[in-house]
Amino acid sequence: MTVLTSPLSRLRWTLTDGLTLVGRELSRLRQEPGQIVATLVFPVIMVVLFGYVLGSAIQVPDGGDYREYLMPGLFAMVTFSAWLGVMTRMATDASRGVMDRFRSMPTARLAVPFGQTGADLLTGLPMLAIMVGTGLLVGWQPHRGLIPTTQAFLLMIVLRYALSWVGVYVGLAVKNDQAADAMVPLGLPFTMLSNAFVPTDGMPGWLRLLADWNPVSALTAASRELFGNPGAPSGNVTWPLAHPVTAVLLWSAALLVIFVPLSLRAYMRRGR
Repeated sequence: MTVLTSPLSRLRWTLTDGLTLVGRELSRLRQEPGQIVATLVFPVIMVVLFGYVLGSAIQVPDGGDYREYLMPGLFAMVTFSAWLGVMTRMATDASRGVMDRFRSMPTARLAVPFGQTGADLLTGLPMLAIMVGTGLLVGWQPHRGLIPTTQAFLLMIVLRYALSWVGVYVGLAVKNDQAADAMVPLGLPFTMLSNAFVPTDGMPGWLRLLADWNPVSALTAASRELFGNPGAPSGNVTWPLAHPVTAVLLWSAALLVIFVPLSLRAYMRRGR
């Protein structure tokens, strides 16, 4: 077997194996049409539920349409939920011995985690597109032009990818897929404890501090600012809400720096 010594050769090896495993994950998804349907229907349900059922009782600060206020929060919610799906798939593969078979093959060490995170990024794009279409149908729209709108969606993609590495690590750290399934409901408080659905002004001081420093709040605030939707932060606010775009980029970089090496270490130790 050829030994790869140069960094460029190792990088090419990792990318080739990773893309092969991305194809594996996409092929597995095609064999589960029920999961595809659920994934595509979920954004529509969220828009209808929050936009019409809860929105009828919520007033937007400084006026404005609640559905325009809501959509950036729903985009952030779907973005944040990425790590839960990756966690479940990683835990399932690990508990069923799939990881052991991959480790026994001459594949790059990062290929399996890379395949999971890459596949999640690709499958997340149709969900985002459907949510955008549903939002447009219910009256939401971006107001600041093509470039800021594109920047907002790129921020979502970057943060989603960083969060998917959190899912890789947690999925490898838990004992089995049942434990991973039990952790899925824990993702809800993170999205609710934010400015995604209601302003944080009315929260107790300690709770508002947690909500304002939540990466979901930073992504929501950045999206509202870039889309020109109501609820963009103003006045005396915490640093992440005063500089939401920078905060999202810093959160993404920190998550990648921390969880990529942790995921690699957990993957290599899982079979020991």
